[in-house]
Amino acid sequence: MTIKERYKGVIDYFSKEMPTAGSELHYKDPFQLLVAVILSAQCTDKRVNMTTPALFERWPDAAAMAAASPEEIYPYIKSISYPNNKAKNLAAMARMLSSEFGGVVPDDVQQLQRLPGVGRKTANVVASVIYNKFVMPVDTHVFRVAARIGLTRGAKTPLQTELQLTDHIPAPLLPVAHHWLILHGRYVCTARKPKCGECGIRRWCRYDQAAAKKLSVDGEKVAGVSK
Repeated sequence: MTIKERYKGVIDYFSKEMPTAGSELHYKDPFQLLVAVILSAQCTDKRVNMTTPALFERWPDAAAMAAASPEEIYPYIKSISYPNNKAKNLAAMARMLSSEFGGVVPDDVQQLQRLPGVGRKTANVVASVIYNKFVMPVDTHVFRVAARIGLTRGAKTPLQTELQLTDHIPAPLLPVAHHWLILHGRYVCTARKPKCGECGIRRWCRYDQAAAKKLSVDGEKVAGVSK
């Protein structure tokens, strides 16, 4: 199977089965999504969604959060991974967003990365989800699933994965394709034990093909011994 055929099969499947896939984070505006994505680093969306309602009730926008100290923010996010660093980043991010951007979340990936706590992945998520920019955020799910399926080859960093995916996926599909891979990795192609029996794209999956080949070889060896 060529890489082109693999991409076509995967894209055609998800386009039909998950045409409107989106973020599972809860938010009401760009600022809330930005905060939620910062909090979601090395943390589950479920935990973030349990945490943000009280946080947003206390500080609903950048101007309000800009007046808060990390020490004030910390109790609201202490159940999140790395709460000390994230509290510092949220306070600093809100101050910069208020002072330099008028409280408006920028739509440019480079400008977003100027904000404290915002790396390339977070910037791409916000640009993609809020502004429908043709970018590919790469988190642990996307990194793992893309490599396992065979959409990427030899990619050792998120950036290498991003570049390979954007090279093969049509630009207008990138915002939704990001969610295809995340949701597939979260619920089907799980890290420790992928649910290949439930997978709709297994016919295009390099991992499944390798497993089937190994099973066939092992079966032939067993048959040869039994003879």
